[in-house]
Amino acid sequence: MNITRNNVDALNAIVTIELAKEDYQGNVDNVLSNYKKNANVPGFRKGAVPMSLIVKQYGKAVLFEEVNKILQEKLGNYLAEEKLDILGNPLPVANDINWDADVLKFDFELGLAPEFTLDLEGKNKIKKFKVVADDAMLDEQVEFIQKQYGKMISKEVVEETSEMVGTFANEEEGINNEVKIAVSDIRTKTNQKKFIGKKVGDQVTVSTKGLFEDDHKLMEVLAVDHDRVHGLEIDVVFTINEINETEKAELNQELFDKLFGEGVVTSVEQLKEKIKEDAEKQFAAQADQKFLNDVYEHLLDSSSFELPAAFLTKWLMDAGETPMTAEEASAEYAKSEKGLRFQLIEGKVMSQFDLQLNFEEIKEHTTKLIKEQMAQFGQMDPEDKVVEDIVARVMSNQDEVRRISEQVMNEKVLALFNEKVKAEVKEVSYKDFVKEMYGE
Repeated sequence: MNITRNNVDALNAIVTIELAKEDYQGNVDNVLSNYKKNANVPGFRKGAVPMSLIVKQYGKAVLFEEVNKILQEKLGNYLAEEKLDILGNPLPVANDINWDADVLKFDFELGLAPEFTLDLEGKNKIKKFKVVADDAMLDEQVEFIQKQYGKMISKEVVEETSEMVGTFANEEEGINNEVKIAVSDIRTKTNQKKFIGKKVGDQVTVSTKGLFEDDHKLMEVLAVDHDRVHGLEIDVVFTINEINETEKAELNQELFDKLFGEGVVTSVEQLKEKIKEDAEKQFAAQADQKFLNDVYEHLLDSSSFELPAAFLTKWLMDAGETPMTAEEASAEYAKSEKGLRFQLIEGKVMSQFDLQLNFEEIKEHTTKLIKEQMAQFGQMDPEDKVVEDIVARVMSNQDEVRRISEQVMNEKVLALFNEKVKAEVKEVSYKDFVKEMYGE
């Protein structure tokens, strides 16, 4: 057997495998011998069928199958030994094979991953957001808690402080969604006045343009997607089903103990500090994810490398369950090219900066997650044996191990980006951060 490679260019290669008869004939003979032992052919006793008849009936099929097995094994070993980073899978070249020849020759096309390096310390316009819970948000959260633990009172007519349960509808646009909104959610006094004084069963027609402070609230109450809600200017009818008003809970020790446990919080100031601490932990995780995404987007824009487009388009034609035409494969490649580039950059981040995972890191992270979850249910100091048993069960699940491994690697990549990427730190409120997230 002989394997050679011809590099057509930096992104394409042809691997040629030559098989002599001694490379595969023994396997073929063994399979045919087993066929002979078990063959049931009319006119012959079991096991007494002449080999010539077995070869005539099964010889070619067995030859094809055994040669294919050897090709797949040897090609796989070759790619691993040569450490070739390929895209897609090798494609056999359609050559006329003389199966009776002493040497069989097979060619395979390879699409090679491009060689490139990443510059994390170069010039960029990336911002790293520090999201803070400002006074306005803290006041809103305190009021939300008071309403959440307050008493709901049914009202006969809508007042400025009322909450309404009702249905927004527009038949032509296919909108029919029941929601709960407060009069104060509505942005302008003009629109608020349309609701004030109304009773259960009344209908109010309003325009969606400028109905709420931002389009995300409109998206929520109409149950339409993010792209559709922007610029949406239609009339909707709101049918009032319920009118309620919340009598806010008092900010006293009984409420503080109910929220955080006895004596943990003893004043409104401490309540706000606790809310701020918890909120900013969540904000930090969201800001970290945006930072990761923004760095990757920057690397996508700034890293220039070619792909073996013709090879990958050809590969896509037969890669799925249903074969594609050349036109379909070309369109699919165009759609998936950015995702492929992203995957290559992700892999390059790990290889160029030697980011690796080991079993102990994954186990340690799993233990941390388990303890955090148990703490949420009041188990602040669980026994080590209990935690170890849960960790063992989690790590016996391959899907869970894969998910946790991704989390650990994300943390490593984030630490790398924080160290290497020169980003502008910008402190913002959560409301402004949401605008940054959606580019508004």
